[in-house]
Amino acid sequence: MTADVSEFHYGLVTPIAAYLMACLGAVLALRCTTRSIGRGRGEKRFGWLALGAVSLGCGIWTMHFIAMIGFSVDGALVSYDAGRTVLSLVVCIAVVAAGVFLVGYRGAGPVTLGTAGVLTGLGVAAMHYLGMTAMNTGGTVQYDTTVVVLSVVIAVVAATAALWAAVSISAVWATVGASLVMGAAVATMHYTGMAAVSVHVAQAQAGGQSSTSLLAFLLVMLAGPVAALILAAAIVMFDPEVVGGRRDRTTPDQFAPATPAQPWPPTDSPQQSLADRRYMS
Repeated sequence: MTADVSEFHYGLVTPIAAYLMACLGAVLALRCTTRSIGRGRGEKRFGWLALGAVSLGCGIWTMHFIAMIGFSVDGALVSYDAGRTVLSLVVCIAVVAAGVFLVGYRGAGPVTLGTAGVLTGLGVAAMHYLGMTAMNTGGTVQYDTTVVVLSVVIAVVAATAALWAAVSISAVWATVGASLVMGAAVATMHYTGMAAVSVHVAQAQAGGQSSTSLLAFLLVMLAGPVAALILAAAIVMFDPEVVGGRRDRTTPDQFAPATPAQPWPPTDSPQQSLADRRYMS
């Protein structure tokens, strides 16, 4: 029989918390990428891009599993496979890193941005559905193909917009606004994907979503990525360049405009020749 499923077992607590974590990951990724712009291939550029990729990947993954705390199946006890859950986190960070490094080093040209956006979006969708394969309901999980395709399209669009913002927006308030939009896009992708889910169980089981073991497992899984986001936030907030008041972006030396030569009035020249003085008189 088809079981009733719900995304909001604990009300609005889980979707709001999931959205906030997605926004946190997005704003940290944007600030880290901003720090890397204008640097040479050395000088911490790799480190800032790596930190941005980890922040965005952890934010997306954390959003997914916080939202899954609110997922319940009537008459079934939900559990998760730890190995596949961790694998979905690794996949998420890896594909986000590929996109961030691609635009971080090659810019936001149409071809580069499109390639990075598609790659990252497909990776985020793969993370979502790989995480879903880690879920065990004691029944069969089925998907509506049309809705799944729609969720993948949303993931690609959201990833492309995120990567564009990462290399195009530097103002702090603009970054915050972009992160709010990006968080909404990622959350929309998640709940669209979950709308495609139906669960068929042979027999109702005792227990339910309030299982202490399930909550404990998810909280343990979330501890590492949440700690990584907190650490990234501390690094961004206490970066010496920010504390010292330096600008986020600097113009590379090779692109810096040349300082125009100052005219040297003949009357100011300490080395004027006798012929010059006669000419001036």
